[in-house]
Amino acid sequence: MTVPPQPPAQYPAAVPPPPPSGRWRPERVDPVPGTDFGLVQLRVEPITSGLAIGSLMAGIGSILVSLLVVCFGLVGASEGWGGWVAGAFTLLSVAAGGGAIALGVASRRQIRRSGQTGQVRFTGAGLGMAGIVCGSIGAGIALLSLALTLVLQISV
Repeated sequence: MTVPPQPPAQYPAAVPPPPPSGRWRPERVDPVPGTDFGLVQLRVEPITSGLAIGSLMAGIGSILVSLLVVCFGLVGASEGWGGWVAGAFTLLSVAAGGGAIALGVASRRQIRRSGQTGQVRFTGAGLGMAGIVCGSIGAGIALLSLALTLVLQISV
């Protein structure tokens, strides 16, 4: 009785080493007194602040909802329901804008305090500021649109 030949074993391909930009880089080496050894402090890349990203997203959302305030307010002003719907969306837009402003301020504070020895460095101060600006603009547009809707609804 003959045994059929077995196919060669399939091994996964070897994992290549990381590129030079992805390798660990020492920041400093502190000698350990009384020995020939040293303690290596590795460099940690800065991290984009999640609070800043969330602030920008909430600010953009506030602007988008404020555009709904304009649309519903103008469409429903002549029929009498525009003020109610615009008011509801105004609350949402102002809440999102206020959240964007609060997150932006918190992210800028987080970024300003980071980077000291032994701490993670955060970046994204521009994102946080953009979130503050977008949140303010979204809330402002919503409030002005509500005022315009109410004036149109009262005058019609």
